[in-house]
Amino acid sequence: MSKNYVQIDPRDNVIVAINPLEKGKVTKVAGKEITLKENIKQKHKFALNDFNVGDEIYMYGVLIGKATKPIKEGCAITIDNVKHASAEFNDSKEKFTWTAPDASNFEGRTFNGFHRKDGKVGTANYWLVIPLTFCENRNLDVLEGALSEKLGYETKKDFAVDTDALIRKYKSGASAEDIFNTPIITTKEEMTKNRIFPNVDGIKFLKHDGGCGGIRQDSEVLCKLLAGYITNPNVAGATVFSLGCQNAQIEMLQKAIDAIDPNCDKPVHYLEQQKSESERHLIEEAVKHTFIGLTEANKIERQPAPLSKLVLGLECGGSDGFSGISANPALGYASDLLVALGGSPVLSEFPELNGVEQELINRCETTEDAKKFSKLMRAYSEAAVAVGSGFENNPSPGNIKDGLITDAMKSAGAAKKGGTSPVVEVLDYTEQVTKPGLNLLCTPGNDVESTTGLVGSGCNVVVFTTGLGTPTGNPVAPVLKMSSNTNLYQRMNDIIDINAGTVITGEDTIASMGEKILDHIIKVASGEVASKAVLHGNNDFIPWKRGVSL
Repeated sequence: MSKNYVQIDPRDNVIVAINPLEKGKVTKVAGKEITLKENIKQKHKFALNDFNVGDEIYMYGVLIGKATKPIKEGCAITIDNVKHASAEFNDSKEKFTWTAPDASNFEGRTFNGFHRKDGKVGTANYWLVIPLTFCENRNLDVLEGALSEKLGYETKKDFAVDTDALIRKYKSGASAEDIFNTPIITTKEEMTKNRIFPNVDGIKFLKHDGGCGGIRQDSEVLCKLLAGYITNPNVAGATVFSLGCQNAQIEMLQKAIDAIDPNCDKPVHYLEQQKSESERHLIEEAVKHTFIGLTEANKIERQPAPLSKLVLGLECGGSDGFSGISANPALGYASDLLVALGGSPVLSEFPELNGVEQELINRCETTEDAKKFSKLMRAYSEAAVAVGSGFENNPSPGNIKDGLITDAMKSAGAAKKGGTSPVVEVLDYTEQVTKPGLNLLCTPGNDVESTTGLVGSGCNVVVFTTGLGTPTGNPVAPVLKMSSNTNLYQRMNDIIDINAGTVITGEDTIASMGEKILDHIIKVASGEVASKAVLHGNNDFIPWKRGVSL
C-alpha cells in the first residue's frame, strides 16, 4: 500500500489516513485536490467532500454512518460529527458469481493431523476434563494438580520446582550445603520433552460458571457446546464431572453427543459426585479413568491429511483502523484459497456483520440459508434493543480510539475475513460445520465467547486478527494471532504469530499475505510450529448464555 492515505472503494466519500496527516497538507484523491483543514490521526478518516446534517457516509463501498453536524471537505470524521447508520436488507437473493483465486501453490499439499474414526482430522490431540456444573470446578482443580505437571503438561509458570528432590536429600541425611546445591528447577521446555504421553498435546480443564441456576435453555445450550468440544477432531476423549442435581444432566450431554455423531466411539467417562462413596473416591476414580484414557490417546500418531480437512475459524478482536484493509482482507484471501481447496472457513460474530447483511444474503447458495441468516440477524438486533442497547454500541473504547467510530464501519472491515466465496450454510450457535466452503456461525461479537463457539462447532484451527493486541487462546484449537500493523507486531511479538502490517507498508499484497497465512496455518496444523497462545497456555473458554452479549 505504502501511501499516506487511501480510498478503499471508489464509492467511499471518506479517506483513510495511513500515516498522521497535518493540517494544510494537500491531498490528491478521487480526481480532486483537498487541503486538510485539521490534523488527521493515523487510522482515522477525513471527508472527501462537504457533508450536511443527515448526509450518508460510505466506506468499503457501504453505508457506515450519517453526519450529525456539517462537515467540511478535508475535516476529520469523528464520533462528534457522525452517528452509526447501516443499509437495510431483505431476504431476496441477487445473482452471485464467484471466481476462485489461484490455489495452485497449495494443490497436493497436506498437513500432518490426528485422524478420527468419523473421518475428521485434528490439528492437535487433547484429553478434556469437563464439569456439567460450576459446583464441580474445584474437583477439576484437584485433578489438574494431580496430573498436569506430573505428566509433563503445561503449567501456568515457565518452570516447575521439584521440592521432592530436597525432601529426598534431607531424608538421606545430606548437609545443608548439599541440599542447597541440589538442582530443583525444571523448565517448561524440559517438562515437555519428558512427557509421559508424547502424542497427547495436553489435558484441558473446561471450567465454567453454568450448568445450573439459570434458565433451562442455557443448560441445554451448554450441553450442546460441550458435546461439540468432545466431538471436535482435536479431542481424543473426556472425563465428565456431574454433581447430580443440576439442570445440565449427564443424559442431556449424551443426547447432544448422539445428535452430532450417533456412532461416536470416543471414550467419555461420567462421574456423578452424589452417587460416589466420597470425594476422595470420586477423585481417585477420575484420575485412573483419565490416565487410562491418555494411554489410549497416546497410540494415535499424526498422519498426512488433505487441506480439505481444515475447518478454519475466522475471528477478530481489539480491531483498529487498519484491520479492515490489511489483516482481515488478507485472512479473507486465505479463506478463499481454503474454499478452493475443499476446506471449511467459518465466519462468526453476527453483531459485526451489521451493514453487510445484503452482501452475505446474496452470497448464500440457498434461499433457505438466506432467510435463516436474515432471521438470526433481526432476532439478535431486536434482543439487543430490548435491553436498551443495540449494534451501534458494539465498538469498544479501543476501537473508537484507533479509528473505528461506528459499528457499520467496524463490521464492514470485520466481514472481510470471510473473503468473497459463496456461503454454503448458515449455522446457529452450537450447530456443527458439515459442508465444505464458507459457513456463517451465529456468535456474539465478544472475542472469547465467539472463539469458544467456533471451536464448539468444529473448527480445528482459528486465526484471530487484531489491531490493538490480545493474548486470547482456546483450550482445544490453536489460535493464531495476526496483527494489522507492524508496530503492534514489534511491541507484542511474544503473543502475535503473524504480521499483516506488511500490507500497509507495501511489502505484501493482500494475495501474497493470504498465501503466507495459509502456509503458516498448515505448519501449525501439522504440529511443526506452536501458536503463541498455546505456548503461553491461553485457554480462554466462555460459553454464551443466550442473552444479549455484544
